[in-house]
Amino acid sequence: MEGSCLCNSITVSAPAEAGVGVCHCSMCRRWGGGPMLAVHCRSGVTFSGQAPATYRSSEWAERGFCPTCGTHLFYHLLPSDEYVLPAGLFQDQDFEVTSQIFIDEKPGYYALANETAILTGEQVFAQFAEEQGGA
Repeated sequence: MEGSCLCNSITVSAPAEAGVGVCHCSMCRRWGGGPMLAVHCRSGVTFSGQAPATYRSSEWAERGFCPTCGTHLFYHLLPSDEYVLPAGLFQDQDFEVTSQIFIDEKPGYYALANETAILTGEQVFAQFAEEQGGA
């Protein structure tokens, strides 16, 4: 998949994905003004053009954005080198919403009609611990 930021200063290349996950956590909502519609690309993501700016949002992750136009570019899980990219970067993809996480933090003022798998924040952290080899 190929995408870019709003000002086209940064181009993103990532392995093709069809599923979009929705994150309702308070940090994603604060960062983007609503839930993050995310494409989980794991590794193999490259950026060209201007270098993305980063913000270390937790001990285990950083968020990247275009320093010129402010477009959100990624959520990067540092221990696994996994990239989660906003679906909106890829205008020509035919995505399907497949999951929702931090459903327990979703505010009541919006709802998605898609039938998806759902996880609470506690379940997300438990799954992450299992993937990292500790429980």
